[in-house]
Formats: sequence, structure tokens, C-alpha cells
Amino acid sequence: MSHASNPITTRICFVRHGETDWNVEKRIQGLTDIPLNEKGRAQALAMAFNAAHVSFKAIYSSDLVRAVDTARALAGREGQEVKLLPQLRERNFGIFQGITAAEGEARYPEAYKLYTARDPHYDFETGESMLDFAARVADAVDWMVRHHTGQTIAAVTHGGVLDILFRKATGRPLSMPRDFKIPNCGLNWFRFDGQGWHLESWGDRHHLQNVLTETPE
Repeated sequence: MSHASNPITTRICFVRHGETDWNVEKRIQGLTDIPLNEKGRAQALAMAFNAAHVSFKAIYSSDLVRAVDTARALAGREGQEVKLLPQLRERNFGIFQGITAAEGEARYPEAYKLYTARDPHYDFETGESMLDFAARVADAVDWMVRHHTGQTIAAVTHGGVLDILFRKATGRPLSMPRDFKIPNCGLNWFRFDGQGWHLESWGDRHHLQNVLTETPE
């Protein structure tokens, strides 16, 4: 019997890491390895409690500590080990890492213009262009789908990665201003099949009512 009209579906629950002090300060983290703060740890535990009714075949994480510690909260409830996937790291923001957008505007006015314009070719001099970053994210997804065809898995990652995922699944161009929020420890469900990437639900955070604050990537 042919199953061409009913392709095998892989579901991935992508989760943004919990809050960090740099999130609160609106500092651009990128690849800087900043740990969760107290609220971030509480968010991770609340997320893990909410997601525990789903059986994940595997739990992946960026190898940055804010993501790893968030993933460990979920993996602990599942009785699993976290599998590290460096391709799920945040974008390398080069000269903008460690500063706020306001500081970037003051120090690097031309770079700031390219940043706010979402120029897909700009790489922050020592960082990663949006085009290269999007290709890395797509490679990570393809790898997970290949290795977990037909399964349901979880992946803890970063705001920038989720930005790329949302755009890819909804057809929004990289250069379009962000018109959607990416809450810390929200559950974002995607499915992948022979027809492409599909967004099932975004930013589920009902489990975070007592611990959530909106923060930048």
C-alpha cells in the first residue's frame, strides 16, 4: 500500500531556555555562556512539569549552559540524558555580543542600522550572517528529523533559533521585522513531513503564569 499521500511525520517541541540576568538587562548574549538566573530555573521546572505528559523519544539541547540547564529540568522528569547538539546554539552576534541594542547604536551606528534593518548578509564583523545562521538551523532540524523519523522529540534552544524556525514554517522572510514574541520556556510545536515544515502551536506558556516575564534574546 502506498503511503505517499500520508507522509511520516516527526514532531519536535522547541523550547527557548529560561531567563538569564542578561535577558533582564537586555544584553545580546549570542554565544556568550550566561547561566540561568533564579527565575529562569523556576521557569525551566514549570516547563518540565507541563511537558511531562508528553513522552519524548529524545531531548536535545544547544550546548550553551542556559539551554543545557533548562533541558536537564525536562530530561530529569523524563528519566533521560540531554543530548547536546551545538548546531542549536544562538546566533553569533560578533561585535554586538555582551552589549545592549542601545549601546550598539551608540558604538557602532552603521552596524546598528544593518541590525535593525535585518540585513540577511550582515555578520557583525566577527559573527554570523542571518543567512548562514538560518542554514545552520535548517541543518540541525534536518539532522534531528533524519534520526527521529516518525517520533516526537524535544529540543531546547534560543530566541534567535526560534525566530528562524517560526519564519521558515510560516513563510515569513528573514528581513521582515519580528511581529511575534518568543517567551522563555514556552513550548513551540512543529511537525516535519514530506510536505515541509509546519507550525502546530506557538508560545504555550500557561505553565509560566507565576514566573514569566518577557525578555529579549
